[in-house]
Amino acid sequence: MIKISKNKDKKPEYLNYSLSIEKRVDDLVDRLTLEEKISQIFNISTEIERLNIPHYDWRNEALQGVAFVDKSTIFPQVIGMAATFNDQLIQEVANIIGIEARARYHEFIKRGIRDRWTGITFSTPNINIVRDPRWGRAQETFGEDPYLTSRMGIAFCKGLQGNHPDYLQTCAEPKHYTVHSGPERYRHEINIDVSEKDLYETYLPAFKACIQEGHPQGIMSAYNRVNGEPASGSSRLLQKILRDEFGFTGYVISDGGAVRDIYKYHKLVKDYSEAAAMALKNGCDILNPFEMATRAKLKRLRRSVLKAFNNGLIDEETIDRALRRALTARFRLGMFDPPELVPYTNISFDVINSTEHRKLALQTARESIVLLKNQNNLLPLGNNINSIAIIGPIADDPKSLYYTHYYTNPPKIVTILEGLKKKISSNIRLSSAKGCHLREKADDWSKALKIAKESDVIIGTFGLNSTLEGEEGYVFNEMMGDRENLRLPEIQEKLLAKLSQTGTPMILVLTSGSAIAINHVKKTIPSILHVWYPGCEGGNAVADVLFGSHNPSGRLPITFYKSVGQLPDYHNYSMENRTYRYLKEKPLFPFGYGLSYSEFEYSNLRFNKEKVHVGGKLSIQLDIKNLGPLSGYEVVQLYIKRNDAPYQVPNLELKDFSKHFIEKGQQESVSFTLLAEQFETINNKGQSKLEPGEAEIYISSCQPRFDNKRYLSKKIQID
Repeated sequence: MIKISKNKDKKPEYLNYSLSIEKRVDDLVDRLTLEEKISQIFNISTEIERLNIPHYDWRNEALQGVAFVDKSTIFPQVIGMAATFNDQLIQEVANIIGIEARARYHEFIKRGIRDRWTGITFSTPNINIVRDPRWGRAQETFGEDPYLTSRMGIAFCKGLQGNHPDYLQTCAEPKHYTVHSGPERYRHEINIDVSEKDLYETYLPAFKACIQEGHPQGIMSAYNRVNGEPASGSSRLLQKILRDEFGFTGYVISDGGAVRDIYKYHKLVKDYSEAAAMALKNGCDILNPFEMATRAKLKRLRRSVLKAFNNGLIDEETIDRALRRALTARFRLGMFDPPELVPYTNISFDVINSTEHRKLALQTARESIVLLKNQNNLLPLGNNINSIAIIGPIADDPKSLYYTHYYTNPPKIVTILEGLKKKISSNIRLSSAKGCHLREKADDWSKALKIAKESDVIIGTFGLNSTLEGEEGYVFNEMMGDRENLRLPEIQEKLLAKLSQTGTPMILVLTSGSAIAINHVKKTIPSILHVWYPGCEGGNAVADVLFGSHNPSGRLPITFYKSVGQLPDYHNYSMENRTYRYLKEKPLFPFGYGLSYSEFEYSNLRFNKEKVHVGGKLSIQLDIKNLGPLSGYEVVQLYIKRNDAPYQVPNLELKDFSKHFIEKGQQESVSFTLLAEQFETINNKGQSKLEPGEAEIYISSCQPRFDNKRYLSKKIQID
């Protein structure tokens, strides 16, 4: 923090906190030389001693907690957060992440540390749409649905940035803007041809919603081109759509190396100087080199921008515009104000990974777990169990419960085996064997089969981790972070088949960040839980669900396909036959799917009117009763179906959801309010239209298209 004189009359305007931020920013910009201005529009903003401007590195990550360099509470990976279908909970999670970020930031400043990964501007949340589950970074997103992604993204932005009227807790930077979801191998060079309909119906809604309701201070642009224009240097994307249409007023930071890509891989200009000019001129404000640049490289990059200026490719007004947007964020973070004025400066360092924060991580992990199958009510496990065999490569592997690239110094991670040991009573015998590695190698195979046959129940822990799916450059397999298929590794499938033949009932606990095609075991294994990457309290959360301390309530935020054969070519960004909104065939498990240990009865659906007019709204009510045997959460999902538009529209679309804890035997009234605009559809020109005709509204515990009997429906006229 800046130390300033108590005599306001002697302060320069940029240090006069009684003035508006706009005036203070203008004053500071006016005091800078051209070279100093250029030094502040890179992700590493260098110190300007004469104006008491400290060094600041903009790059940081906070997907499931504050990433890199030091410990933080690790929450479930983002795809697991989406599975909670609880945006209020996720706003709490993001707020805790913001609190820990502030605690760490100010502690590091006290130590004189201002290195990368210590700042409070976060390239988070990832609100790209999972159009294809082969994408290695699907785990970082809120799934395949634009509405669910929007609500979760809004919650995350609000939580990270806090609710103070004057100061931001941190800066959120929703990413990667836009039309970005693999293949990872080609992300630096790919040109994505996307229709106007898909652009505005699928790829842009979450960005629009986050900007207009979550009010993030930043946006991170993508590597790829969109219809020929680089996402980090496109006037249409960065100015016309982002600012003119959506009303964004903050800063845009390029993804790491995205400006370099404009010349090196997209080959649209001849060098970095021209690429930087294109980016700055068209609305990118903070240039973000690919790697942590050395002092010498930073000087070269700054000289490139100066060269662009000297060659007439950009003017000083363009540089000033970018600088004002960047500085506005720093002022809103309180970086130029006395610490006593900024409400986040006194957060104690010991809040990081505190008991209270881990409790929230535990609750989030519990709510993220999806019960996919429960034949003959094998779950929850009860007192009649005398012996358990826990088998599989995930059982005691902490690195299978979080994204290991971003979290290089994790706190204590409770493994599934540790969670079970803590949970079970002393009279239950618990045996364990790895059985195999994640891929290729068997391990203790004979021991695994022996303890399986000798036990009352098998808990099989199988799946993926971030060595098998992740970001390009960090996961070293053939697909550079992506998956070639949706199956489990072959060695895991073989061991599962052997365990299924033992005759001992099995509960399959799956980890992954996206869909897994488990056709081969869906019929033979009686109970299946999908737990995603559940974070630092993952083992305790799994144990709570297995033994009924928590009634599972997670829902799939993505479609589980039967195989890649149900998907179009991975490189194709058309939404035709993708996700539940356009899929033609029945999947393995549909979007929105998830079972409970209880049965919930839906009844008495009622509307307050029979027609919806332009500018109007519709009030909806229904009753839900928990028939038992356990109390628990129910996720109520509302979908709209339009069949009468003069162009292709989705099969149906999620338009609202809510989550309710209902005691066993109790009934609750649930209400929704739909605005007329929620009945709009997107035509082939990308325009939103309220087409007259008939819409059908479905309310359900799952999207009702594939064999779901737990839904109510009613038609409404649209005028």
